[in-house]
Amino acid sequence: MPRASTNATRQAANLSIDANLMKEAKGLDVNMSRAAEAGIAEAVAAEKARLWKIENRAAIESWNAYVEEHGLPLAEFRQF
Repeated sequence: MPRASTNATRQAANLSIDANLMKEAKGLDVNMSRAAEAGIAEAVAAEKARLWKIENRAAIESWNAYVEEHGLPLAEFRQF
């Protein structure tokens, strides 16, 4: 899971969170700021990955077509 740097500059944020979830988290001594930050970092990483796949779709499809037609380059040297 992506993790923000412990040296990162912090910025206050106003978030709306389900009241029952907040109550449960407080009862479990969950650090809300760190939990929110971890969730946001995970969402950012997922979105970056999604966008990378879109941006590189043509190259990936081209490579897959090549491998399907010709096989893997240097496959004869694979030891597995």
